[in-house]
Amino acid sequence: MEIFSRVTGLLLSIFFLGARQIRGDEGWTDGAHATYYGGSDASGTNNGACGYGNQLSAGYGVLTTALSAPLFNDGHVCGACFEVKCSWGDSGCLAGNPSIVVTATNLCPQGSNGGWCDSPKQHFDLAQPAFALIAVTLNGHVPIQYRRVSCKRDGGLRFTINGHVYFNLVLIENVGGTGDVSAVSIKGSKTGWRPMTRNWGQNWQDGGDLTGQSLSFEVTTSDGSKITAYDVAPDYWQFGQTFSGGQF
Repeated sequence: MEIFSRVTGLLLSIFFLGARQIRGDEGWTDGAHATYYGGSDASGTNNGACGYGNQLSAGYGVLTTALSAPLFNDGHVCGACFEVKCSWGDSGCLAGNPSIVVTATNLCPQGSNGGWCDSPKQHFDLAQPAFALIAVTLNGHVPIQYRRVSCKRDGGLRFTINGHVYFNLVLIENVGGTGDVSAVSIKGSKTGWRPMTRNWGQNWQDGGDLTGQSLSFEVTTSDGSKITAYDVAPDYWQFGQTFSGGQF
């Protein structure tokens, strides 16, 4: 009986440890706050500082957020995913204290929402439908906890080629894994690999004439993971077109 009790106790301990790990109770950062912007249909949240344009058609939906400057990091965090939840006990929190996963798509500039976005504050200015999933919108502001989480995306990375001859501006969207792109290289079918530079948000630029060549991309995320998407764009690609391939 004594051995049985010890084994049973060990199994229960493993079960509860596993439950904590599955539930993900660790790693939360306290002291942040959230407000919301845009309408109940997430209007007003498009065309932000990450360059994603229409975030609904881009696949990010209404679960998006603008970040205060310390979190936004000059756009390097664009595309990253955060799990956020109301700080339990605040009167504005919804019952059950649900959490949501949102994508960083915009900057909340200094002075916004009465100064909540001012440095050095860690602030999330959520799309209104996202805010409504964790707190009472009538409050307009709640303290929250947050943590970085992996992004789960459907389909491949998307490459939208803008610009003109000798100025290729490529927007990279729908990035899984860490979600934020830290480096990009481009290769034409008649060239070697060339590093691109960040123009703004997740728009990356190259100054070569690549028209008439199929295009390949090597994308690196902030954790060092890399994907090489060969011949994503065929040699007859046109500016303004979007192509997809590969996924983290």
